[in-house]
Amino acid sequence: MLRAGPTTSILTAGAVTAVLAGLTPATAFAAEEPLGRFGRQQQLRWERCASDEPASLQCTVVKVPLDYGRPDGRTIGIAVSRMKAASATKRRGVLLMNPGGPGGPGLTMPAGMAPLLAPAVRERFDLIGVGRSAPVHCGLAPDEQVLNHPYSARTFGQDVDRARSVADKCRAKSGALLPHITTRNTARDMDVVRAALGERKISYLGHSYGTYLGAVYSQMFPRRTDRFVLDSALDPALVWRGVLRGATGAAELAFTRWTQWAAARHATYGLGATPQAVRAAFWDLVARADRTPIVLDGQPFDGDAIRAQYRAFVQVEAVTPFIVALRAAAAGTPALTGAGTAVPTPPEPAEGAPDVDNAVSAAWAVLCGEGRHWPRDPERYRRDAIRDRAARPLAGDFGANVQPCAFWKSAPREKATVVDNDVDALIVQNEWDPQTPREMAKGMRRALHGARMITVAGGEGHGVLVSGRPSCADADVTRYLTTGRLPAKDRTCS
Repeated sequence: MLRAGPTTSILTAGAVTAVLAGLTPATAFAAEEPLGRFGRQQQLRWERCASDEPASLQCTVVKVPLDYGRPDGRTIGIAVSRMKAASATKRRGVLLMNPGGPGGPGLTMPAGMAPLLAPAVRERFDLIGVGRSAPVHCGLAPDEQVLNHPYSARTFGQDVDRARSVADKCRAKSGALLPHITTRNTARDMDVVRAALGERKISYLGHSYGTYLGAVYSQMFPRRTDRFVLDSALDPALVWRGVLRGATGAAELAFTRWTQWAAARHATYGLGATPQAVRAAFWDLVARADRTPIVLDGQPFDGDAIRAQYRAFVQVEAVTPFIVALRAAAAGTPALTGAGTAVPTPPEPAEGAPDVDNAVSAAWAVLCGEGRHWPRDPERYRRDAIRDRAARPLAGDFGANVQPCAFWKSAPREKATVVDNDVDALIVQNEWDPQTPREMAKGMRRALHGARMITVAGGEGHGVLVSGRPSCADADVTRYLTTGRLPAKDRTCS
């Protein structure tokens, strides 16, 4: 959930204005319940979210304050979805879900996750998703909707101008909202949703950025934290520039894993019989594309575009046909038999589409507004990008290059949360995650003293549970969500 999440959602206009059936008053609460009127006095009106979604996915709107320092002031609506627990007698409570981002749309997440969760989990929890709220729009051009750009001396001046333009546009179009778009306020929104649903506590499944949001909630509301599962965790001590730079280290590790995988399948892909040979073949391809862009399926790829496209893949099986097809296109020869076809570039949203603009604008509001360690001098970014690319050639410059945060002037009203508590949680992490490395998850584990961490040896991709692939962590997750029992200690499974 993000209070500035995408404005497009499956919540229809009728769900907001004409839902007269399914009226559910929130239950009464103790006197210490914060912002009591938002819990006790809200009447949630549920209806089917959309005709193309399961009938079991119901939607409503929960009102929250825009400014928690002035709870009697302006309110905004949080779109909330629900799939009820499969068993009324075994039901324990609600399992709130966050897909990541910041700014990721989560309203349909219950429908997507329901088939991936064990039946025993589905019996015990209502699955809760959250969607849009206060729309933050910066009016960004298509190239400004890309979060990370490669560094080159030739284009660095353009990068600086672009970063400054994003900051200026956000301040001009959404300046009044920006101070309120923080993880702490999103955690408060979560707590209002909890209260409005009539729950004393919430359980939680958060992915990527959602792991940080869950950790912040546990810090702010430890007595309302029930069973929290954090999938592909961030290090709270690194928010936010350290997270972006650290992610490039994960990409480098995953690249090393790919060279090993491809070398073992040299007979199929022809990229080299050793990891060193595969690595050399890749960088030869990048150097060749820098001299003359390689055209594949009508799209030109220079070296930076190849590096950027490689980062978009999360599985070795997916990226390999793309590299094979590029090599064949460069040589003017057909790809090897059995190598598969090139994976097409993921379709881009329509230029200037409001949902993309909203998601990216919301992301910058959080990353720049509450992030620590954002230098103001563009030359610092230049030096860091050069240094990081030398250390991590695949993507180091993407995470270190100049960002709008260098020119951000909308400061939040609170400092970012220091996470340091004893709340129970279960952290699950793939060994070869290309976006959040295992070291980041260990940072989350250090911050949550009561947690346990399971590393999936050989696990690939950004997400253990959300990937939909069975893993050795599944049984531990099911046991924890259904019984509350954590593993006795951190462990690696395979």
